[in-house]
Amino acid sequence: MGHHGKDHIGIIEGFAKLDVHRDERTGIPEAILAEGKTVDQVVEALRRMADASGVALGTRVSEDCAKAILRSLGRKFRIERNVLGRTVVVRKKDVPNRLSGGTIAIFAAGTSDIPTAEEARVTAEVMGCKVFAHYDVGIAGIHRLLEPLKEVLSNGVSAMVVVAGMEGALPSVVRGLVTVPVIGVPTSTGYGYGGHGQAALMTMLQSCAPGLTVVNIDNGFGAGATAALVANQVALARSL
Repeated sequence: MGHHGKDHIGIIEGFAKLDVHRDERTGIPEAILAEGKTVDQVVEALRRMADASGVALGTRVSEDCAKAILRSLGRKFRIERNVLGRTVVVRKKDVPNRLSGGTIAIFAAGTSDIPTAEEARVTAEVMGCKVFAHYDVGIAGIHRLLEPLKEVLSNGVSAMVVVAGMEGALPSVVRGLVTVPVIGVPTSTGYGYGGHGQAALMTMLQSCAPGLTVVNIDNGFGAGATAALVANQVALARSL
């Protein structure tokens, strides 16, 4: 395990115990979910995490919270903000971007699905992966899928994240055309009954395309982390 007792947890008095060595144990770093926390809690958690491990990822970061992070941490750290994905990466200035050798692809069915796809992309990049992203390639205009598929397959991706709302059919279609694991992400894009992601989730869970694994509604972080974990293990195996 390598770390025991309190030395593996960044304790913030009163509200948090940061698992600063989770990346070493599990291959996936702890992310700071900003939703439901105060701005001060988010800022302090990101500060402690970045100080301890060199880099910290915040997800579901609001506009006001992002501005506070920039004000409070911008002098000491490099701040990388993704407005669409609502993420903030806080990195020590002497810590380079990680490159694991892993490669994944991310497809989003529609423009409304891009925020979730971008959360997945940032997560995978923090974990060191190269990401090929193609958006607005849903089944309503399925011809749009052909060129992106050719590109990602020719670049030897090890896993794919496919994000879709409405009826959520795109992940099954993609999985029927590729030889790598696909992680499907239903989004809360749609109308009326089942339109908050439930219909897309049920479609993906009932897929007849084996090799499709599904995360929860709007969970871009979970999908990006899983795809990157697969790709990083493939890269490690190839290097041996």
